[in-house]
Amino acid sequence: MDDRSGFTLHRDDFGRLVFMRAGQTHVGVVPVRAFPLTAPQEGLSIVGAEGHELAWVDHLDALDASARKLIEDELAHREFMPQIRALRAVSTFATPSTWTVETDRGEARFVLKGEEDIRRLGPGLLVVSSHGVVFRVRELAALDRHSRRLFERFL
Repeated sequence: MDDRSGFTLHRDDFGRLVFMRAGQTHVGVVPVRAFPLTAPQEGLSIVGAEGHELAWVDHLDALDASARKLIEDELAHREFMPQIRALRAVSTFATPSTWTVETDRGEARFVLKGEEDIRRLGPGLLVVSSHGVVFRVRELAALDRHSRRLFERFL
């Protein structure tokens, strides 16, 4: 758990992430990505329970395997962004509309409030449901033809 950045990470008996450096211990730290969508492996801050940055990591590869695993596990709990693999159906081409999608976590249905809830991100898209869940399309061109045609009606 000792990494090349001069700090150690481990979990306490309650499952909280513990940060240690230079004899100081901080319990309940939170890793925060600087660029979670465009550069998820680069720029990571370790933030203490009080909200102050304790350490900056330029790249996750700078950490040893055990520290990197702890951070990735913690981020997986905090970051929930299902990947849309296919758009199966939409209830109407006017908004609000109900979408049925296939994601990397199974089938989902959600309401799209308006076209402004679809945002371009490089070759992909972010789609925000009426409940605030963010769905990601990594690459629009990689979707099947039916899915692309449905998306194009809303873009």
